[in-house]
Amino acid sequence: MTRPLILLTGATGYIGSHTWLALLASGFDVVGVDNFSNSSRETLNRLHRLSGQTPDFVEADVCSAAAMDAVIRGRRVAAAVHFAAFKAVGESASQPLAYYANNVGGLLTLCQAMQANDCKTLVFSSSATVYGNPQQLPIREDAPLSTTNPYGASKLISENMLRDVEQADAAWAIALLRYFNPVGAHESGLIGEDPRGTPNNLMPYITQVAVGQRARLQVFGNDYDTPDGTGVRDYIHVLDLADGHVQALRYLLGQRRGITANLGTGVGYSVLEMVRAFEQASGHPVPFEIVARRPGDIGACYADPSRAREMLGWTAQRGLAAMCADSWRWQSQNPHGMAP
Repeated sequence: MTRPLILLTGATGYIGSHTWLALLASGFDVVGVDNFSNSSRETLNRLHRLSGQTPDFVEADVCSAAAMDAVIRGRRVAAAVHFAAFKAVGESASQPLAYYANNVGGLLTLCQAMQANDCKTLVFSSSATVYGNPQQLPIREDAPLSTTNPYGASKLISENMLRDVEQADAAWAIALLRYFNPVGAHESGLIGEDPRGTPNNLMPYITQVAVGQRARLQVFGNDYDTPDGTGVRDYIHVLDLADGHVQALRYLLGQRRGITANLGTGVGYSVLEMVRAFEQASGHPVPFEIVARRPGDIGACYADPSRAREMLGWTAQRGLAAMCADSWRWQSQNPHGMAP
């Protein structure tokens, strides 16, 4: 029986690389696309080591119509999983045009190439940022949608566009997966989160402090309406997140209809709780200082993940201790990130 071929954009990035392995392990073939704007070529070597297969990979920009058309036209692509996007909230506020061009423009280009080649199954990497400053917790998929920054706006525009595409043509089946906060790494320690420059997410900042790359963690605000005053988020292990994409893909290919689902654990942890848990897992101190809030940040955000459980048969399996232990294994084995 032929293994369905899945097009993976942003394939050498943090979530993309872990999902690539999950797809291979679940009976799919993968063709990966990336332009290495926020990832390393070394990822391909690591994927080869972990999977025992030479990655089928095309270096291309998802915003290039000719490149996307060539990738799909030359292969029998059953579906696409779209990760290729910029993702830093703070950076989006200072570079909104770059975020709209890449995040919305890249998705548009991909969908046009898919439609031209009669490939109409898509798993879209969305975000809990589309809920803005949530009115109630935990957050359900039918909560009001809004944004507090251009990154979130780019995801909400993308979701609206994809809903219109499905509405116009019933042949499309699209999953909108709203992630909460991915952390952790592959248990081998060979792939993990490897941000360029100063990390925008909490966990890689913590790990870089623990490994000695940075002097201390900056905690953005301790005056939120939360138990210890620091921001509360729903952290999800990247391997659980990857499994969620596999389940969403199976749902789309089997049911031939779309779904919108949260991918989170349903549990919120504060910044200081994350620091303490990581110190325990790594045995290393994580010095920190309290600084001003960042514009666009909110106090608390965590998921109601029941729809993913009921519709996709998916629940997060890994707890906070595993998230911290796997993050530390990755960082301690790769103190300078994905260097060859």
